[in-house]
This record gives sequence, structure tokens and C-alpha cells, in this order.
Amino acid sequence: MTTRGDIEKVLWSACDTFRGKIDSSRYKDYILTMLFVKYLSDVYKETKENYLEQYEGDMVRVERAMRRERFTMSETASFDYLYEKRNDVRIGEMINKALEQIETNNSAKLHNVFRAIDFNSQVDFGEPKSKNATLRTLLQDFNKLDLRPSQLSDNDIIGDAYQYMIAKFASDAGKKGGEFFTPSRVSELIAKLVAPKENDRICDPTCGSGGLLLKAAAEAHSSKIRIYGQEQNAQTWALCKMNMFLHNVDDAEIMNGDTLANPLLLENDRLKKFQVVVANPPFSLDKWDAGFLSEASVDEKGKKTEKLLAGMDSFDRFDIGVPPSGKGDYAFMLHMIATMDDANGRMAIVLPHGVLFRGASEGRIRRQLIETYNLLDAVIGLPENLFYGTGIPACILIFKKNRKTRDVLFIDASGEGNYEKEKNQNVLRPEDIEKIVAHYRAYATVEKYSYRATFDEIKENGFNLNIPRYVDTFEEEALVDIDEVQTNIKNIEAELSEVQKKMAGYLKELGV
Repeated sequence: MTTRGDIEKVLWSACDTFRGKIDSSRYKDYILTMLFVKYLSDVYKETKENYLEQYEGDMVRVERAMRRERFTMSETASFDYLYEKRNDVRIGEMINKALEQIETNNSAKLHNVFRAIDFNSQVDFGEPKSKNATLRTLLQDFNKLDLRPSQLSDNDIIGDAYQYMIAKFASDAGKKGGEFFTPSRVSELIAKLVAPKENDRICDPTCGSGGLLLKAAAEAHSSKIRIYGQEQNAQTWALCKMNMFLHNVDDAEIMNGDTLANPLLLENDRLKKFQVVVANPPFSLDKWDAGFLSEASVDEKGKKTEKLLAGMDSFDRFDIGVPPSGKGDYAFMLHMIATMDDANGRMAIVLPHGVLFRGASEGRIRRQLIETYNLLDAVIGLPENLFYGTGIPACILIFKKNRKTRDVLFIDASGEGNYEKEKNQNVLRPEDIEKIVAHYRAYATVEKYSYRATFDEIKENGFNLNIPRYVDTFEEEALVDIDEVQTNIKNIEAELSEVQKKMAGYLKELGV
């Protein structure tokens, strides 16, 4: 049987093939794509063998049955064929053609998934001799794996291994890692906070490799949900599409493009609405409005507008205020709010603490979200060093439509005892997640952990949401007994005096 450990061993061996030659933020695309091809090939091969046995070699019936399967694979696109050709000087081209065939034959599910992945790239692989040697070794690494369904130790092993490796690559990639992966435990927390349920539409407008979407979908405990996402980076979008496929999510609608300047999840030319919206967007993204300004009209003097105006957005997302060009946090927030279902929409977004107290246009937007629209439901402070690529502490903001209170719950889960320290990064434990979720559901004040603030209190604070203003975690130090301290000092001085006398005696005996 093939276990998850077997798969991870081969994947790490494949990583060794690339280390020192290509940056890990790039070679992850090649390794995970090859895992995808190997899995499809082995599943297709075993399925066909089973039909051959069932229909006693009747190829007409076998081919008819194979057309009803989730995907189809031609012989020249299979891993076995590529492995046979591993010594061919054109192996890079052959792998690219195989990927193209897989796309073409499964266009409904895998259209354009491999367009940003080039196994014949001279930039990544270098000269032909070096490239061919690397690809030959990669094929040899994966040939050790048997991914036929009958040989897998459990049904979720491939999807889990894929997700595990994405996390490992994110950790290795440092700052770039945060661009395509949200730590699994953080994703689990967010999913529990928004509580997806049957028939919900779930969306992540900055979905990366899709881990947060999959956690949210799993939290619904129902197949009757729909998943939507958008991702700007083409390679990361491809990882997300493959990730969905390996988790048997065939109907996810994952778009490739700039969510802010070019939102693609539309319905009747308007933003599609969702019951659940979740995201971990890039923190304080600079020049987030560049896509708008590049399309800006020219005035009578031939000069382009240099500042985004609310009217330049055809989806009216910035009518209550345009966030500063140098910090995109509120831009993502306003986009997500605009996509919330009017009846039962709820959303959770991970952002840096600056969104809680920064002034100017962000302060004005924050005030309206609370005072005019009553959308903010909770602010949750997280421990530092949870995310790849940044050690700063972050927070989760939860918004809801049709709230029955104007209060806002503040939770400070950042302190010692609310997380586990690991070698390179802090991690939320299951008990830490459950504690946050339980306090959020209770929606009550608990000393040194949570505080239910009234609208008037928030208003008195000038709509500053900085968590220490509401949750007092200060621990008073025990009072010092001065008399006891003085007694201890006298005792120490007496002991020291005795030691000095003995030392003087020893020195005298030694004639020093």
C-alpha cells in the first residue's frame, strides 16, 4: 500500500533534484504538476484495467465506459509514456505536449491550467543538457510511486499530500509563501467562525492555492455547496485548480485575474453574491489601484487621472470612501462586503492591525461600516508569527449582514498560552481554535480575553478598534514586601562576610 509518508518521501526527493537550481517558489509548480499527472495516469490506467476485466476485453464497451469517467487521458499524455521517453532530448517538449493534451481532453475542468507551466523553460532549467538531466531525474523520482486507487491507504491521501506539500513550499519560500498559502490551522479557524452550511455559496476573492476554500467547504459538512474564487497569479491559480480536482471538487468556479480592478465572479454584469466570504489578502498591498488607473480616461489636457475616484469603479465598491493607494487592505475589505448576500451574508478577513486604528480615508470608511451600516461583528487579535513571510501579528475581522445588535465583540487571543511555538513559526492548536470559536459564539465579556463593546463605547473611542482599548490583558505584578527584601539582603550580606573571612584564612595559609 502507498501511504502519505511514501508520497512525501518521493516529493522531497524530487525537491532535492531542483534545490540549488531553481527557486522553491518556482519548482513547486513542476513537482506538484508532476504529482498531478502521475495520479491521473495511475487512476486512468487502473480504471481501464478494471473495465477490461469486467467486459472481458470488449474494447467498445470499455471505451464507452471510460468516456463516463471524471476525466480522460490519451496514451501519449500518460506518465508511463513520458517515463519511457525520459532519455529523449526533447523530453521537455514532450511533457508540455502531454499537459496540453490533458487540458484539451478535459477542457471543462482543466482548461488553461498548465498554460503558465513550461517544462521546456531555459530560464528555469538552463541549457538542454542540464534541463534533460533534471527532467529525467524528476520522472525517475515519480516512477517509484504507485498511485492507483487500489494501492492508496485512504481516499483522501492524494489531496492531503498535495495540500501538505503546498504548505511545505510556502514555509520554504519565505515572504513569497504567504502569497499562495494560508496556514492550515488559521484556515480552519476562519472556516469555523463563518460557519458555512448546506446550500451556501462560498467565495475567496484572493484564493491562492485554495486551502482556505477547501477548509470552508469541509466545514459545511454537505456536498450541496458551491465554491468560488479568484486569484491573480497564473501559477498559483493553476495550483488551486489542481488542488480542487484532487479533492474531488469538480464544480468550483476559480477565475484568474485581478479581483479589485477586474472582478470576474459576476452575475448579470453585477458582482455575484455569496453567503460566505473568506480571504487572507496580501497585507497592505501597495499600488492596488494600478489596474484602475491604467484604464483611466484622459482629460482635455491629455493627462491621465493619477488618483482613483469612486466613480471609476463600475461596481460601486468605493462609494463610502477610496482607500489610500499605498495600502490595499480596505480595498479588499470593501470588495468582499459588496459581494455579501443581502439576507445572510457573513465574511471573515485576515488583515494587519493597522486597519483597526489608521486614520484619514481608512478611518472614515471604518466609521461608516460601524455607524451607518452596522456590519462589523467581531475583531479577533491573533498571535504573532503565524503567517508565512511576515512575523507581525494579524487580526480577523468578521462582518455580518442584518445584525441584531450594534455591539462589537473583541477577542485578544495573542497572548502566551494561546498558541504553540514551533521552530520557525507559531501555530494555533486545536484547543486554541476551539477557545476562540466558543468565545465568539458566546459573544460575551470574559476577563482578560474578550469584551463586548457597545456602539457608544466605540464611538467614544473615535471608532478606533485597537484591541487593547477594549480587552485589558494587563497582569499586575505581586506587591513587593520591603521588610522581607531587607531581611534577605542582611542575610546575604552576613553570608558573604563569612565567606570573605574563610577566603582570607585560606589565602593566609597559602602565603598569598
